[in-house]
Amino acid sequence: MRYLLSLPLACTLASCALPLTPTTPQWDRHFGEIARVTLAQQVIDTDAGRNGDPVAGMDGRAAHAAFERYQKASSDPAPQPSAFTIGVSGAK
Repeated sequence: MRYLLSLPLACTLASCALPLTPTTPQWDRHFGEIARVTLAQQVIDTDAGRNGDPVAGMDGRAAHAAFERYQKASSDPAPQPSAFTIGVSGAK
């Protein structure tokens, strides 16, 4: 019985005593590599910041007017008719 209990205990202690140093430097060397690769894959043009040509698209005045219309539409909701006036419009 004593042998059956001491064998798993000895195996457990032996596995804990193994040096962890061979794997740690390898993991540290590749730390963050996947994040850097994923970020690099998302960049279409790496020299885009150096390009001084104007971008074709919406000019400033049109963009400002569109933004103002958007803000006005979302801030002033249309008044809802009362639920109690259904069928009692009084129109001739």
